[in-house]
Amino acid sequence: MKKIALFVFNGDPVCFIHVLLNGLDMKEKGLQGRIIVEGSATALLPKLAETSNPLHKLWEKAKAEGIVDGVCKGCAHKMGTVDEAVSQGLTLLDDMSGHPSMSSYIDQGFEVISF
Repeated sequence: MKKIALFVFNGDPVCFIHVLLNGLDMKEKGLQGRIIVEGSATALLPKLAETSNPLHKLWEKAKAEGIVDGVCKGCAHKMGTVDEAVSQGLTLLDDMSGHPSMSSYIDQGFEVISF
């Protein structure tokens, strides 16, 4: 099974929707896709929790499908969204000086794509 790690740094909702759509498409097609929320994208967490947000349903589906691996702990601290990440049950990733390590995904056989 092909393994893809989608690192989303960009906090633009137009970019973020493509990460969600691709992650869900990969899951549907039998690939092992994982979404890692990084950088300014961590600022989207409170907005994604709002039921009125157009991305809310896709976000909830991605979490329910188990394809959201987690959120960068360092960036969530910087963006003030750590509490939101925790309240959404997301894993805080910090294995590389407070940030998620791409090399650890590569070591697990993932191809890394960044947005």
